[in-house]
Amino acid sequence: MNKLKNMKRYQVGKVWRRESPAIVQGRYREFCQCDFDIAGEFDPMIPDAECLKIMCEILSALQLGDFLIKVNDRRVVDGMFDVCGVPESKFRTICTSMDKLDKMSWEDVRYEMVAQKGLTPEVADRIGEYVQCHGGISLVEEMSKDPRLSQSPRALQGLGDLKLLYDYLSLFGIAEKISFDLSLARGLDYYTGVIYEAVLLQPPGQAGEEALNVGSVAAGGRYDSLVAQFDPKGHNVPCVGLSIGVERIFYLVERKMKASGKKVRTTETQVFVATPQKNFLRERLKLIAELWDAGIKAEMLYKNNPKLLAQLHYCEKADIPLMVIIGEQEQNEGVVKLRTVASREEVTVNRENLVAEIQKRLSES
Repeated sequence: MNKLKNMKRYQVGKVWRRESPAIVQGRYREFCQCDFDIAGEFDPMIPDAECLKIMCEILSALQLGDFLIKVNDRRVVDGMFDVCGVPESKFRTICTSMDKLDKMSWEDVRYEMVAQKGLTPEVADRIGEYVQCHGGISLVEEMSKDPRLSQSPRALQGLGDLKLLYDYLSLFGIAEKISFDLSLARGLDYYTGVIYEAVLLQPPGQAGEEALNVGSVAAGGRYDSLVAQFDPKGHNVPCVGLSIGVERIFYLVERKMKASGKKVRTTETQVFVATPQKNFLRERLKLIAELWDAGIKAEMLYKNNPKLLAQLHYCEKADIPLMVIIGEQEQNEGVVKLRTVASREEVTVNRENLVAEIQKRLSES
């Protein structure tokens, strides 16, 4: 819209898909997604390699377990369909079937291609020979010499770019995380080049359960023709990007925490300010302001005279680690009580030393 020709950006927000939700796999019609994209005319595979590097950094930092990024190229997919005998009018619908291989067996996908989409069994079997191939740069080179695939200019162009991509990925130190996988199709029509999809090799499961298979946790690729479809004058801007499935990852992190016995906290609050007596709102406000000014995340109940039991229950339910208690006796003596919520142990701390004591405890936890 603003005639930008180069842009690197990220966003986190809601997106939507038109399909039946599969909640057991963490799939919904409306969900939150983190996107990263690079737009502009650049030399081949440099921004593509950066996107894969970023994907590796994010998944490594999240500590979800070992992962693998499957890589393919839509030109290789289309070339494979062509040399296997798929009519060009069926490329997209057969691509959609192939995209289900992460959730269905080849036998089931083959049945869909033949029985529902009219592909001949011979053509489906030729595709089946390719989709079971996966490996590293040696497989890319092998496919470049394949008697059938090498007859497709599109496939050879895609394989050439994949060779260059692997070279850059080796320089980034992430080539061992990448697998050239001929079964990867990415069913969305707008992809035009390199495509990729990250899967967890050992997704976390609850204790005593099998690991949950949620499919891919990140995916993306090159889409060089999409911008032109929305530009009134048809001006094109080549793009490549990736998406991180935020809600799927939250779901997995939550399961991982539960499996390890950790509580899933719904608040970042570090300290709760409480009182056992009436008419101590002003003292609580003074205390909480002092904690806020020191950068400590603190809260209290928004009541003039809350009951102590209600305050204790709130703290335990929210898993807030520390509680500061002030009453008439503490005020007269210039002290406060500092309570460790989990163990229910209390110590008396001089009022002027409270911030330092809390910061010490938080740094040790």
